[in-house]
Amino acid sequence: MRILSPNETRVLGTLMEKARTVPDSYPLTLNSLISGCNQKTSRDPLMAMSDAQAQSALDSLKQLSLVFEASGSRVTRWEHNFQRVVGVPEQSAVLLGLLMLRGPQTSGELRINTERWYKFADISSVEGFLEELQDRSAEKGGPLVVKLPRAPGMREQRWAHLLCGPVEASQAAGDESADAVPSAGEIGHLHTRLHVLENEVAQLRDTVQKLYNELGLSQPGQT
Repeated sequence: MRILSPNETRVLGTLMEKARTVPDSYPLTLNSLISGCNQKTSRDPLMAMSDAQAQSALDSLKQLSLVFEASGSRVTRWEHNFQRVVGVPEQSAVLLGLLMLRGPQTSGELRINTERWYKFADISSVEGFLEELQDRSAEKGGPLVVKLPRAPGMREQRWAHLLCGPVEASQAAGDESADAVPSAGEIGHLHTRLHVLENEVAQLRDTVQKLYNELGLSQPGQT
């Protein structure tokens, strides 16, 4: 398989994501695919892909048999064929898809970010599949990921995919400012976690208030 372009990897990664996270809407129409490619959360870098760019990426991926048009639909819909073409198990495909959509990540970040795609038992299982992808033999197409050198200020090393070719030296070396400022994907994940925690706290407050009311007591600080 030849080296893919950034647009091709974004289109392919988006199809892989939506197949697992919104199966009722999958396969995707061109409009749905473009929305997924350009969404502001869980993407790094952010993109503003046009209809023409998305269609061009689909056409080139179709020539590689990585995507195909779904049959039996009045509107053209697209689905991926990644695992069959590349020859990797579900767990490896999930990790590659996340790296394609969110850029280099540590094994710990990958375990958290893959929760909606696939639940890994622990970080060691994530690292096991990453190491298999890194040690992939030439007969199978060669390595698909690389473990990057530890960036300044970071405790853990990050992993990056190789579907777009070798990782640039600047990306491999890391960027101190990038470590200080969360990526768009990390910010989106933090917002989601914050929303969940706020809801849980509100529910706990309601439960405590009901208990005080049932017991005829007032909460501390209330008269």
